[in-house]
Amino acid sequence: MAMHARAALLSIACLAVPVAWAQPGGLVPKQLSGPPEEFAAVRAPDPADAAILSKSALLPVEFGESDLWRGRLPVEGAQARLLVFGGAGRWQLELQQDARAGVPARQAPSGRAGRSWLGIEAAGRPARRYEFEGLEGGEWTLQLRAAPGDAERRGYVLVEGDARTRLASWQSHRRQLVGERIGLTALLTSEDGDRARSGHDAGAIVEASLRVIDPDGAARTWPMADDGRGADGAAGDGLYAGAFVPDRPGTWIAQVTIRGRDDRGNPVLRSAEHVLPVLERGLRIADDRAVATAAEPGRLSIAVPVALDRGAPSRYRVTGEVWGSDDAGNPVPVAWVGGMVAPEGGRLPIGLDARWVQRAGALPPFELRALRIEDPDHFVPLAAAARMPLALPSLPPAKSAAAVAIDDTMRMGPRPATLRVADDKANGGRLLLVHGYCSAGVWPEQQFASASSFIDAHQNRSHDQFAQLLGAFGAGWDSFGTVAHSQGGAAALHLYAYYWSGLDNASGARLMQSVGTPYQGTNLSGIIATIGSWFGVACGSNSNMTYSGASAWLAGVPGWARAQVNYHTTSFSTAWYRWDYCHMASDLVLDDPEDGTVERASGQLPGAINRGHATGQCHTTGMRDPAQYLDAGRNATMNANAAR
Repeated sequence: MAMHARAALLSIACLAVPVAWAQPGGLVPKQLSGPPEEFAAVRAPDPADAAILSKSALLPVEFGESDLWRGRLPVEGAQARLLVFGGAGRWQLELQQDARAGVPARQAPSGRAGRSWLGIEAAGRPARRYEFEGLEGGEWTLQLRAAPGDAERRGYVLVEGDARTRLASWQSHRRQLVGERIGLTALLTSEDGDRARSGHDAGAIVEASLRVIDPDGAARTWPMADDGRGADGAAGDGLYAGAFVPDRPGTWIAQVTIRGRDDRGNPVLRSAEHVLPVLERGLRIADDRAVATAAEPGRLSIAVPVALDRGAPSRYRVTGEVWGSDDAGNPVPVAWVGGMVAPEGGRLPIGLDARWVQRAGALPPFELRALRIEDPDHFVPLAAAARMPLALPSLPPAKSAAAVAIDDTMRMGPRPATLRVADDKANGGRLLLVHGYCSAGVWPEQQFASASSFIDAHQNRSHDQFAQLLGAFGAGWDSFGTVAHSQGGAAALHLYAYYWSGLDNASGARLMQSVGTPYQGTNLSGIIATIGSWFGVACGSNSNMTYSGASAWLAGVPGWARAQVNYHTTSFSTAWYRWDYCHMASDLVLDDPEDGTVERASGQLPGAINRGHATGQCHTTGMRDPAQYLDAGRNATMNANAAR
């Protein structure tokens, strides 16, 4: 709600000041704030910025009563590479060129075949790999034949396409709530050297469809349209749109599939798999204004009135912007505020250091803008307000920005008394070695000094759940730093950003170090979740590691926290005489360079310290090159520089 005139501060009766609440394991949330220069970094991201750019297609296979399944398969070059999931490797496969005028149909030459596996760490599915060479580009027919009486009657085929042409697909929004219409889009893109094209310049989509899998595994398919009536822009612009309305909570999967032709006239087939955790709203903003009261000296507590449903989460990630006015009534940005917040007495209490108001020289009236309240595990917006009036108590006279030095208390809130330890660290400092999603202990502990391995073997945790377990494990020492693999790097950053822990007591050059962390997600997450909707996969799907989920998570992680991360990326070794990869199966999906799970591009953490990229190292054991966490030289460097 906009305020159009200046007004005197309201006289507010003192409310009870909420005490700091602790999570299991004794973790106390930080009360986050930052200067207006950081507004853009913590605002809700544009879903298009986390688009899936797919060079492959995942085709569902269902035999029904017949033992024969056929599907159209465009071959974009002289070779075809594909994976077949299902039939326990017993299905017979044939590839036949479609007959054309004057050109007889022919069988593909015998291809190489073998066993394979696609997944992330221990979460994945076995597959049968096929490679065909010496083909003629064009439309072919893929035929699968099941053995009579075979109990497994459905599966998937994953087909690689030419990386030059891709399907770009993204959500219309992240309000993934029961009863909310969720839109998906499809657009062709292409790259030719440094030149990028999209829409009609990249080719033509002839057919687009949206296949939606509900939490029980049932699937429905709808056509997508380019008619200008939905979220596809103007009719005929090459952007296709489709939508669905989830009717229950749980993990939904939306698969966008297109058929068409590239800008050279070659047939293309692509799909993109979106993992969409759908939630009950559970919370609404109960009033159109917020009230701030004096808490401990120099601190304010902004109370956002909320109404909660029974069974609502015990905490929320909250982000908003505080604005005031100058002498002429013009808007003045003060600070962003947020953190993990627990509701108390029908309010969400958000901490704010009064020095932010003084630093901005802001006067009433005040507003809380760009407020969003999200669940803590998937970062799905449950409630939002563009603008709401904010009443503040009287404050000391304003100071110039130069007179207010931003310190940790302004950024993180008051340090808990339980975290104030003696300089001698009576309970010692430690280096925690952290594994990733659906994994176990991976680091060679003997290569690190004063180190202990965090083990939560073969589990699927959200970043927040993972961070809390890590914080509880680290509570045995007064201080600790981290060396983390894969998702463990994101969990350590989440812990440092949102909760007080031994990370805040550590001393040393590098507080958090990571290798192979998908800070911006991995496309494998969506594909594994889609295959798992029929077969199931160990550990289950993880929305935080999708492109969209990672983008939402990062839009709230402060810059000062990112700056304490030192990260490494790796990829396969290359040679001119061979096909280069870390894992043959994931190479069909990921963009080079990649480590078999994480692409180099999506392993970047903006605002952090990039310690370099190494080749000849893959994400984990069982891939072509050695596992990235077994590099003794890098481990020695990380050990020597680690904070503890």
